Amino acid sequence: MAEDVTLFTDDTVRCDGPIRPGPSLYEWAQTVDDETLAALASPVLAEEIRSLGPMTFPTRLVQSVYLDWFQRHVASLLPANVEVVIHPRRAVDLTDRPDGRQTIRLEAASENATAAALDEAGLDVDEPDVDELVVDEVVLALGHLDAEPDADGASTARFAARHGRVHLPPGHTAELDLSVLAPGEDVIALGFGQAFTDLVVLVTEGRGGRFVDDGTALRYVASGREPVLHVGSRRGVPYRSKMNYRLLAPPAPLPRFLDEHTIESLAARGSLDFRRDVLPLILKEVGWAYYHELFLAHPERVNEPWETFAVRYGDAKPDALATVVASAVPDPIDRFDAAALDRPLHGLIFEHAQQLHDHVRRHVIDDVARRTDPAYSADLGAFNGLLFAFGALAKLSALGAFTPRSRVDDVGTWWFSFFMYYASGPPPERLRQLVALADAGLVRFIGEHTTVTGDDATGTFIATSTSHPERVRSALLVDARVASPSVSRTTDRLLRGLYERGEVIEESVADGDGWHRNTGKVVVAGPSLRVVRADGTEHPRRHALGVFTSRPAAGAFARPRTNAPAFRQNDAVARAILTSIGTAARPTDAANGAIRAAPGPPAQLAPVADPDDARLPVQPRPARTP
Repeated sequence: MAEDVTLFTDDTVRCDGPIRPGPSLYEWAQTVDDETLAALASPVLAEEIRSLGPMTFPTRLVQSVYLDWFQRHVASLLPANVEVVIHPRRAVDLTDRPDGRQTIRLEAASENATAAALDEAGLDVDEPDVDELVVDEVVLALGHLDAEPDADGASTARFAARHGRVHLPPGHTAELDLSVLAPGEDVIALGFGQAFTDLVVLVTEGRGGRFVDDGTALRYVASGREPVLHVGSRRGVPYRSKMNYRLLAPPAPLPRFLDEHTIESLAARGSLDFRRDVLPLILKEVGWAYYHELFLAHPERVNEPWETFAVRYGDAKPDALATVVASAVPDPIDRFDAAALDRPLHGLIFEHAQQLHDHVRRHVIDDVARRTDPAYSADLGAFNGLLFAFGALAKLSALGAFTPRSRVDDVGTWWFSFFMYYASGPPPERLRQLVALADAGLVRFIGEHTTVTGDDATGTFIATSTSHPERVRSALLVDARVASPSVSRTTDRLLRGLYERGEVIEESVADGDGWHRNTGKVVVAGPSLRVVRADGTEHPRRHALGVFTSRPAAGAFARPRTNAPAFRQNDAVARAILTSIGTAARPTDAANGAIRAAPGPPAQLAPVADPDDARLPVQPRPARTP
């Protein structure tokens, strides 16, 4: 929601700072002056920004304007000895100089499409006439990266090529050529997350269709240019709807079961198995936040006062919680059941695909109804509990408390997937639109554990699920998922070159029992996230931040007053860089756009804070200026 997006630190952020408070997206939309807004957005977009409420789910266009304003705002406040130079060209190589400084090679001007795009967008970028930059420090902040197909993807691509079929591999949906999805054609789509939502928008509204609210239901008016999407996934249902209400009772006091003492005790044990040692505590913590809201906001639906239940719940062992809850919460619909939430189609077998389709359609309708009804505000309590659990997990992971297998497979895969499914789905309106498209015959649901194989006899893709015995055949397959990170298969020239020379490595983890996993992420180390090389050493002048690294911060945007991990990481890296160049006190060619050390003695900086120190609550720290 607009009130939950910020680019500014506040006094909950545990970093050396200084803390620089500023407006959330919603607060900015209400306070930015007309002249500034007119310079950033078209009149139509400006009107959309002005109409934001605190609980509005803003479009990415709106969020992009906020990002643009933030960058310009920060640049306008820089001190005289700091200069920012934008080079609207892709960096294609990075090498060490004899003196330790870094040379960044830029793409040739003939290859550059970025400058034209910036110019078209109205951004005034005066590109310096240089092909190489010489700098003191480098931060790789490369975001989600495309990758060449893995072995399975390559096999699918070969099948499609052999039979003249269409296969769109994982990637950024808006950058794919969707013109190959012809009107009326049956298309198999794998994945039910954000990439699928983008796909739906682009081949429906993006092709001239429109949604009409007739007062009783949302109806889709087709343009005639839409394909028919048959969609399936591991769960077989879309991510849960976002919630558009607030808690009705005061927030639950957290932490309750994953406090600092418990985290330290768990970390001291080491070699933790997430599902055995930590998940029961997380689910108990999330349940605590859920039932706190249920008992205090909806007491007519429980059998005893919160004070009584809280004691019994707190004393119960994990395997006895279900009995404690059942005795106090009579209606199963009011109980928090993570397993049932995670796999709503588990164990359900339908005779025909139509029955499965109708069931999933009703599931989506019911989910939107629940997630938009404050009568079920306990779901928001659980959401807050899940957010809080991220802090505990970050702390345990940073301390190396988990076994390698549990950290990668359980925390990084299953748990993160469940969190995204429960807490980071589409806004309610998008799911209402999905139902309207299903009613129009343009979206069909395949079911749980959807798999796709190639049939050489017919030259078609075949999709099946465990939910019913029927098959879906199609000549077109879209893998509607974001590409998994892979340094060794990345299409980014800069990162690929570094990898081939051993200057970055992929994270590869193993357990003693023969288990092994390559996460595909760039290995970084220490609080300043320095890049690790093939010989095991950390590069003293290179840092990496973001989802492509072995230490990604949780969440795409920081939420206000949550001690957001991204802020802590950014502060630690920035302070390490300032320490390095302050100690060197060596001016660098201003034409390169590097930060130049101020004249005078080296800056006296505080030690780098641990960016994964996620303890809450916190006390504000006094601002310290480098």
